[in-house]
Amino acid sequence: MFQKLLNFIKGVVKKMFSKDTIKNALAVEVAISNDMIKAIDLFEKIYINQAPWLKKDKVESLELGSAIANEFARLTTLEMQSEITGSKRADYLNEQYNRVKERLNENLEIGNAVGGLVFKPYVKNNSLYVDLIKGSQFYPTEFDSSGNIIAGIFVSQMTKGESIYTRLEYHKFYETPIENSINYVIKNVAYRSENDLTLGTQVDLESIEEWATIEPITAIKYLEKPLFGYYKPPIANNIDIESPIGVSVYTRAIDLIKEADRQFGRIVWEYEASEKAVYVDELATKPSQNKVNKKSFVVGKLKERLYRTLNTGKDEFFKDYSPEIRDEALWRGLNKTLQRIEFNVGLAYGTLSEPNTVDKTATEIKSSKQRSYATVSKMQDNLQKALENLIYAMDVLTSLYGLAPDGNYETSFNWDDSLVVDAKEEQVIMMQEAQQGFIKKELYLMKRYGVTEEQAKEMMPREQEQEEGKIEDEE
Repeated sequence: MFQKLLNFIKGVVKKMFSKDTIKNALAVEVAISNDMIKAIDLFEKIYINQAPWLKKDKVESLELGSAIANEFARLTTLEMQSEITGSKRADYLNEQYNRVKERLNENLEIGNAVGGLVFKPYVKNNSLYVDLIKGSQFYPTEFDSSGNIIAGIFVSQMTKGESIYTRLEYHKFYETPIENSINYVIKNVAYRSENDLTLGTQVDLESIEEWATIEPITAIKYLEKPLFGYYKPPIANNIDIESPIGVSVYTRAIDLIKEADRQFGRIVWEYEASEKAVYVDELATKPSQNKVNKKSFVVGKLKERLYRTLNTGKDEFFKDYSPEIRDEALWRGLNKTLQRIEFNVGLAYGTLSEPNTVDKTATEIKSSKQRSYATVSKMQDNLQKALENLIYAMDVLTSLYGLAPDGNYETSFNWDDSLVVDAKEEQVIMMQEAQQGFIKKELYLMKRYGVTEEQAKEMMPREQEQEEGKIEDEE
């Protein structure tokens, strides 16, 4: 039921918010080509296991789209450490930021799948919140010379009674102020429809309780960037090379994913077709008691899965059916396809494929890990930029609505590099360096246990403390 309802809602949104409809509603041009619209739709269908090539009982889904998107999200945020510090204002921002981080991994997975994720803060009831919006529900309208989005449309929708209400929220950043130092404009328009075919007629925001406090037009001065952060996977758009819009992390492996699903379907069929069976003549059976199909036959209480009837005219006819299963070759073929997918999307061999079949020379392992590391590092760079833009927007709204005292803030990011660096090996080397006096021993303890320098010194034996004290005195 949930899936059926979800499909229905998606169908409604597609009809109501087509490119031309939004253009007419806000008099702006949506910067998404028809090729990109089709591609984004396909990205999402692959992610939710509704790819057009899937056929029940014939082509099974390996759920590779969600697996790839999830793995990249996991690797990107594996040991991400980020916080906002510096003042009471920073403490307030950090509290809201922590809520974003709690939802980051699952939303980043969806963003990786559909080609983008938007972080948009807003204020409601004198509190600051952040929407995490997948790229397929955000319509960019303008980009600057560096390919950064400076204008776009966000869509909100709700149903009350028999009416469908839609709010289009348009954001526009002006690189050159338009008048009186105003360089940012937010416009909200609402529509009501009695059906799911059009936006319907425009209505006042005040007539809708949930949107009554939203201003139709808001003009802001002295902004440095848009009031939202946009993350996109660091993959060149080979669908529309003129477009700076993001594409899915598996965009270069779609045909391979299709082939992998088909190969998996062949494997499933091989097992089903190779099930052991015994063919027996109808004369050796007794009539079924099935009132619907009176001509059917059964063999005592034995399962139809094991016995199958034939009309040979020989009451003692039994023939065993036990064909050889050819699964090994099929699995090898699937594994090769999975390795090609790993290469195309930038994952290390053995992530999706069978790790025991991957060559294990030191050079090959390092090269494979470096491919994943390079991809994930770029994702972390893009995510950090999007989060920094989000924090800036949060700070602006906090000032505009007076949600916290004035004050400066600093944002820190620390990303894990364990994809290419063996943590255990690194700790062993660090311990040896500490023992040989190349580094202070408290640095090893800080790294090993994640403590401060003061805590590390407290952990050290008394003799070591005294020895360290003597060295410091001599210095």
